[in-house]
Amino acid sequence: MTDFTMTKDAEGIATIVWDCKDKSMNLMNMEGMLQLDGFIDEALGDEAVKGIIITSSKKDFAGGMDLNVLADMKAASGDNPAKGVFEGIMSMHNALRKIELAGMDAKTKKGGKPVAAVLPGTAMGIGLELPLSTHRIFAATNPKAKIGLPEIMVGLFPGAGGTTRLVRKFGAMGASPYLLEGKSLTPAKAKSAGLIDEVSDDPMTDARAWVLSAKDAELVKPWDSKGYKMPGGGPYHPSGFMTFVGASAMVNGKTQGAFPAAKALLSAIYEGAQVPFETALRVEARWFTNVIMNPSSTAMIRSLFINKQALEKGAVRPADVSDQSVKKVGVLGAGMMGAGIALVSAQAGMDVILIDQKQDAADKGKAYSEAYMDKGIKRGKATSEKKELLLSRITATTDYNALKDADLIIEAVFEDAKIKATVTKAVEAVIPDDCIFASNTSTLPISDLAKASSRPEQFIGIHFFSPVERMMLVEIIKGNKTENRAVAKALDYVRQIKKTPIVVNDARFFYANRCIIPYINEGMRLVAEGVSPALVDNAARMLGFPVGPLQLVDETSIDLGAKIARATKLAMGNAYPDGQVDDVVFWMEDQGRIGRKAKAGFFKYDDAGKRLGYWEGLADKYPLLDQQPDLIEVQQRLMFIQVLEAVRSLEEGVLMDIREGDVGAILGWGFAPWSGGPLSWLDMLGTPYAASRCSELQSAHGDRFACPNLLREMAEKGQSFYGRFSSADKAA
Repeated sequence: MTDFTMTKDAEGIATIVWDCKDKSMNLMNMEGMLQLDGFIDEALGDEAVKGIIITSSKKDFAGGMDLNVLADMKAASGDNPAKGVFEGIMSMHNALRKIELAGMDAKTKKGGKPVAAVLPGTAMGIGLELPLSTHRIFAATNPKAKIGLPEIMVGLFPGAGGTTRLVRKFGAMGASPYLLEGKSLTPAKAKSAGLIDEVSDDPMTDARAWVLSAKDAELVKPWDSKGYKMPGGGPYHPSGFMTFVGASAMVNGKTQGAFPAAKALLSAIYEGAQVPFETALRVEARWFTNVIMNPSSTAMIRSLFINKQALEKGAVRPADVSDQSVKKVGVLGAGMMGAGIALVSAQAGMDVILIDQKQDAADKGKAYSEAYMDKGIKRGKATSEKKELLLSRITATTDYNALKDADLIIEAVFEDAKIKATVTKAVEAVIPDDCIFASNTSTLPISDLAKASSRPEQFIGIHFFSPVERMMLVEIIKGNKTENRAVAKALDYVRQIKKTPIVVNDARFFYANRCIIPYINEGMRLVAEGVSPALVDNAARMLGFPVGPLQLVDETSIDLGAKIARATKLAMGNAYPDGQVDDVVFWMEDQGRIGRKAKAGFFKYDDAGKRLGYWEGLADKYPLLDQQPDLIEVQQRLMFIQVLEAVRSLEEGVLMDIREGDVGAILGWGFAPWSGGPLSWLDMLGTPYAASRCSELQSAHGDRFACPNLLREMAEKGQSFYGRFSSADKAA
């Protein structure tokens, strides 16, 4: 397969074009890198060639590296996978370094051939690292394009020279937004930042003119020039020392040390800054290899890249159903959730009917979109024209008749089964016979809600997470009678609003809340036992969770927790397991400390709602233990209480695909992203150890930690989840 082609013209310009024929966006693999390297050798060795342009035939330049290549490097290296990965990475470094030096004399740095990169659109990952090795980067005027190095977001760091080159270009502090945060920019902003050189309406013409006129001095990178000094100073320079101290504090403050890639990146920057450029590339390659060999990297790549993309492309969509794209959506209930759903639907180009009981409430729901766009305009991310277009798509009304030509309804009214039933019947009297009806309920069983429908086969759950516009996961819930067209409709709608779907079968709390609630409850149990609230929350944050369980319950509100507890106890009767948690929840409710919205909860708050520390009254009610438990013990309780629910969900058939279990956990509630998700984490531990640890936790803390039969069976057979369950398998 040929990913690169080269042509030479009469003016002496060799144009190398990147075009992965079977992909919508170019992705680099080792075969492609060898092809590129071969063309570079040919162009540099041809006296008729005066310069080189590297570009893409697609609308974008490249999306990055084909991450399956990294797994192939390990697999092909036999008993020494680290050596294979290191040598593979160094081969890429050598190829890009050849482009950078371009045949110039080693001492004088003269006689090189100019190499330019022309970016028609997005250039991410190695799609930017390759251009950074050229002498000048020209990007098309394309405000939709993104330029950046997002590797840190999937458990990696830029390992094809991007780390070394950016630090030498900007200094450690200047490079940190792109390396440590994965920040991407539009071409115009990338030029202003110095990430690229030119933005043009005709970048190819401009690149050709530059290549034919470039002087020797324009080809030499700063780090190859005599007397080069790193911007901001190196690690042992007075100002540079403070930069590196600050960078270390920033990384550990943000990651709590839970993400291997961030620590490895910082090490590569620190060590690479103290040695010559060529050695720095080897340092970068060694640390990149370290990350690749860490099981966290494999798990994050699998969940946040491969599996996430597969789900977004319809991996679990019923194959026998035609396109179900949504043209007009009716949103019932204009509160915070309904308003958010209306916003993302309008952003996707759909017509939206936003309905509430009173016109004032409906108008307020539409005003949410107006305020959102106003913020975007202030930040330069939107225009008045885009705002008006978006608002024109939203009709705020009290009239159900406006839904007569809708093809999808999303109900987001108050969490009360009777109210939802009344609304369902009223709406079904108006909507077309083939319109799909979805409930955004977060706790009420879909099969029960569907009893109010005359078309239960067209009734489905579409559970958004708050705030809708920011949270990327959407949980789709199949009721007992839900048919494939409703599933396909929900999946196609989620694809339109550019979020990631998971599909689960109906059960109490579905999947996400089924795992989140025990996490919150375990945090409150620990407090009731006398564990310091700071230890509880910080133990979770040190695992990579965005917030600890006590902070989370304050954010979601304790009165909501009390309502869920009462409803669950009523439904489960004597089987209800959370009496100890209720003691905490109901006592806090009685104290009026229902969370951040009341400026009183597990935390104290100022008048603006800023947290001021944990409330001292907790210690009066639940005195602190003289001997606090070990950090690892607290962390394992918080982790196992969630992952066991994920296993039970798989065992009971609520989860139908392990990919959805892992991706849903990370995107839905921020489950320790470094782990790749709950099932990936169990694979890291090994099922034999996990089952044994369950027994220990059960003996110490109760039957909620009892090992599920599925996990016990897998432990006895020495199986892993990703070894046992293919993408199509279901738990037996």
